[in-house]
Amino acid sequence: MSTNSPTIPPETARHVLWTFACDGGYQPGSFTQKLLELLAAADVVNTAKLALAFPAEAEAVRMAKDDRDGIAKLTAIATGQAIRCVRCGDEDGPFAGAPRQPLCEPCAQPMPLDGVA
Repeated sequence: MSTNSPTIPPETARHVLWTFACDGGYQPGSFTQKLLELLAAADVVNTAKLALAFPAEAEAVRMAKDDRDGIAKLTAIATGQAIRCVRCGDEDGPFAGAPRQPLCEPCAQPMPLDGVA
């Protein structure tokens, strides 16, 4: 997540995981459930408007919908475990092989046969 992104609380991550029918989530209250469903269905303009009032929820839904490893990141937030590259320890992602053997993009690139990058 970039430094401009809002912090997503574990509870919000669990609610979004439930909204997207993923393991580790649990059902939110009726207002939050409707809000997350609305964010999941909203177009770009309306998502931006909703994000002004609900930045963490909007970012979590965006991650679930648009990030290649967004569900893995939300699962890590929900369980309090950061996803790190198994080679270099980077937390930024995106990751290949997540969540069991996560590799950041640079580490996931194949090495040239001559050994020179």
